[in-house]
Amino acid sequence: MPLPFDPIDEAARQWGLRWSDQTAMHAVTSLMRVQQLVLARLDAILKPHGLTFARYEALVLLTFSSRGSLPLGKMGERLQVHPTSITSIINRLVASEHVVRRRHPDDGRTVLAEITETGRAVVEAATADLIAAGFALEALSDDELTQLSALLRPVRNAAGDF
Repeated sequence: MPLPFDPIDEAARQWGLRWSDQTAMHAVTSLMRVQQLVLARLDAILKPHGLTFARYEALVLLTFSSRGSLPLGKMGERLQVHPTSITSIINRLVASEHVVRRRHPDDGRTVLAEITETGRAVVEAATADLIAAGFALEALSDDELTQLSALLRPVRNAAGDF
């Protein structure tokens, strides 16, 4: 049952009685809560496909690659996750037969993750469901989504994201 008040607004009010930078605190708390809500919705949409959002992102990345395969290290860099995380993601995708591991043809030390036909099919089905759900951001218009991306870009840039 929803609260009769916005707890983030109340936290910001209380914060302002004690400390400075109430506006930044309100924004970051709102951002973190929205991240939780969106990720929960995305994972719920993807669950019937046997995916989490992290696994979905890995499959999409492989779909975008020209050969359908990438070195695990490169995948970790592009998805901006720790090597341990990409290994775990790929292990789960291999177990579900969406990905196979292969030795790199030119560098035997490098392991490639390669998307399977099953993986391609699940990406298509999952993507259709995500698009139908507005990627869990259906409360925002296209213009608002563009503005949101533009607002977050300097924060990502300042953090060295790109």
